[in-house]
Amino acid sequence: MAAPVRCFTRSLRAGALPIPRPHRTVKSQVRRVTSGATAIQTPEHAPPPNPPLFATKPGAPAPTQDPNQDSVPSRRDRIRDAKPFSDFLTDTFHRQHDYLRISVTERCNLRCVYCMPEEGVPLSPPKELLTTPEIVMLSSLFVSQGVTKIRLTGGEPTVRRDIVPLMQQIGALRTHGLRELCLTTNGLSLHRKLEPMVEAGLTGVNLSLDTLDPWQFQLMTRRAGFSAVQKTIDRIFELNRAGAGIKFKINCVVMRGLNDREILPFVDLTREKDVEVRFIEYMPFDGNKWSEGKMFSYQEMLDRIRSRYPDLQRIKGHKNDTSKTFQVPGFMGKLGFITSMTHNFCGSCNRLRITGDGNLKVCLFGNAEVSLRDIIRNVNRGDPIDEMAFKALEQAALERTGSLPSSSSRPLVVPNSEELLNVIGMAVKRKKEKHAGLGELEHMKNRPMILIDSTTSSQRRLQTHPRQSQFGLSPTLRRPPGRLPFPLLASLTTASRTTTPELRLFSTATTTRQQLPSDDHNKPRLTHVTASGAAHMVSISEKSPTKRTAQAKCTVRFSSPAPLALIRDNQIKKGDVLGVARIAGIMAAKRTPELIPLCHPVALTHAEVELVPRSSSSSSGTHSSSGSNGYEEGKEGDEEGKGRRDEIEITATVSCDGKTGVEMEALTAAGAAALTVFDMCKAVDKGMVVEGLRVVLKEGGKSGRWVEGGRVG
Repeated sequence: MAAPVRCFTRSLRAGALPIPRPHRTVKSQVRRVTSGATAIQTPEHAPPPNPPLFATKPGAPAPTQDPNQDSVPSRRDRIRDAKPFSDFLTDTFHRQHDYLRISVTERCNLRCVYCMPEEGVPLSPPKELLTTPEIVMLSSLFVSQGVTKIRLTGGEPTVRRDIVPLMQQIGALRTHGLRELCLTTNGLSLHRKLEPMVEAGLTGVNLSLDTLDPWQFQLMTRRAGFSAVQKTIDRIFELNRAGAGIKFKINCVVMRGLNDREILPFVDLTREKDVEVRFIEYMPFDGNKWSEGKMFSYQEMLDRIRSRYPDLQRIKGHKNDTSKTFQVPGFMGKLGFITSMTHNFCGSCNRLRITGDGNLKVCLFGNAEVSLRDIIRNVNRGDPIDEMAFKALEQAALERTGSLPSSSSRPLVVPNSEELLNVIGMAVKRKKEKHAGLGELEHMKNRPMILIDSTTSSQRRLQTHPRQSQFGLSPTLRRPPGRLPFPLLASLTTASRTTTPELRLFSTATTTRQQLPSDDHNKPRLTHVTASGAAHMVSISEKSPTKRTAQAKCTVRFSSPAPLALIRDNQIKKGDVLGVARIAGIMAAKRTPELIPLCHPVALTHAEVELVPRSSSSSSGTHSSSGSNGYEEGKEGDEEGKGRRDEIEITATVSCDGKTGVEMEALTAAGAAALTVFDMCKAVDKGMVVEGLRVVLKEGGKSGRWVEGGRVG
């Protein structure tokens, strides 16, 4: 990495702090393992202990220390120098969030059935994803506020080209409070990068593996590669025997009828291996076709294991563990159960997530996200901050402050630190006491799992100023004493203080009934939103089947007479515009439930799309069946007859015999037909406008007949 990026990890506050370098004995030990040596490092050659957990009080002189004395402060000193945990990372339920998960890529080299659709997911454009300097800046900011554990996720983090240099820079934050740097991976290529990652400070690996059968592996991941994963597992055990100290866990998502028979073989894996196998209840995410019938519950897993090992024992875990920990007496390894669906662990949640495109997500099952990326890029005019951009920002900061530090001790630069902390604090304060229950989770709109730990530009955005009271906070968040952020660059631009961050949602957020004033209780409510504000599919089980019809209209308006003349003469290069658009509209009507997430699938009895070309003049008000035969002639005609309008009016009519209406099918049909016209004519007319998409007729159902303008009976 270039020097401008390295400076992130050289200091956290105004004074310079050196980059912690891997201890020589660790490096040499890893190299000995690489070369085939089997020597195990003795305690006297062990790496130095972790840096002090608490820094000295602000303003206090640096203590002098005898090099022959132990550098670890006494318990009394640690209590004396302890600082209050950051208010920005503490929610209204007093949960302190000291664990940060960062998605470093959306890409993955597997297609696991519970994680993502077989066809993959739409990937964000590269410019929308966090750059390496941005990831390190955000990591530094969170560590300054008390985060002690960072986990890099994806996608698959090992497919990121600069994953090792990125880990080196984040690992350098160990001298400033970071205790754990972990990785969640499928293990496919980790064995090739594991040693430099250990040198960079890797302390833990969670490996996703759902089967010990190579053929079943290919079925569940839709890819080959079991042997490569086995190499990674063997390499982790090998390095741990040499003293690498990697906390190793295997995550297994259990799905009924697919891999539940492999629970016991995974348990047997812990007999002689120092590994924690964690069984995860199958969870619903977009595109993974979740159903309750596929979920193998925690209690069923316990019963299955105790049928062979009745003496299975519950053991004490960490207060913030997501899993319930067990062990078979005499076995070296442990078992864990992540019970998100049947027994939530929200009360002890200490996790925050940053998606690959820079959104802060305070709950795995929450759909509200706030963009940190957009805020941090404000000082770079909204453009990604790469190494060159960071170097320019750093130089500007040095010139403003007038400081001229030596080349080896430059201050860390975190743009908009104060604004970022305010927005982070507001998001954390809005975190709910617990996520939705089993009955609601399956209907909630959420990212595909592959994108959780990363959103596309098509998602809805709700702009909210960071200091608005709707977040439930006081106008200002006071920074706890002793928890100062890094040197700020907010003064570089006044615009950065007033630009509103974007709260990105997967469904339109709705105020709950309890939050409404009493006089608003009788106002119309959205039918597709639960009381908690989550999107869901409306139940139609109590409705009676009736004949239902809906009609929708829209217009494609051309900017010149040329396209309409070519359409009438069937001279458009792509073919028969009207015929193709008609078929496209009918096909779209039949596939509406696949395009609109909360639409019920209905059996259509009729779908019709009509396209009527029209040429009109505001002066005469008459329709003409003729048009210009060329673009230039049409242009001249427009100049002569101002107000001329050339368009295609589209009408879609859809019917069914069912329990729900077909308004969405009619709208989808008309819209798809219009888009098809646009696509086929865009080479001739780039100024086309699609306008006026609306329902003009609805018949059947409880509301009876309705036509545009109001109900008619």
